[in-house]
Amino acid sequence: MELQIASEAAMEALGGRLAGAITTGCSIYLKGPLGAGKTTMVRGLLRGMGYTENVRSPTYALVESYQLGGYKIYHFDLYRVAHPEELENIGIRDYMSPHSIYIIEWPERAAEVLPPADITFDIQYDGTARKVFIHPGSPVGCSLSEILN
Repeated sequence: MELQIASEAAMEALGGRLAGAITTGCSIYLKGPLGAGKTTMVRGLLRGMGYTENVRSPTYALVESYQLGGYKIYHFDLYRVAHPEELENIGIRDYMSPHSIYIIEWPERAAEVLPPADITFDIQYDGTARKVFIHPGSPVGCSLSEILN
């Protein structure tokens, strides 16, 4: 599926729609170049789940965690990860639980140590707008994709 996103507000709204669709733990991959809107989408998702504070990109910390809507949410930004072993060193497996939500920016940097994606959002520039290609990777991802359509 492909969506045309015209503005930052529309990207945040997409994240909010995704938040409203989540009914179980899942793994969400966000791909795309720098500045494409990955963290903006995460902000919308977190706001959609009731978070009211500033949403920071975990570029330097690697992970930010939140407890919202009965879920433990982990937002990973792997942009600065040079080797997948770095995630092993921070204890990536300690974060893994089937009842948690994982939002992973730059998953291609450490795919071999990450949980498989339930749904992947590939965000690409389209002039001043964005094209978002949505790829479900599991039955959970298919359900989320259908709701976003």
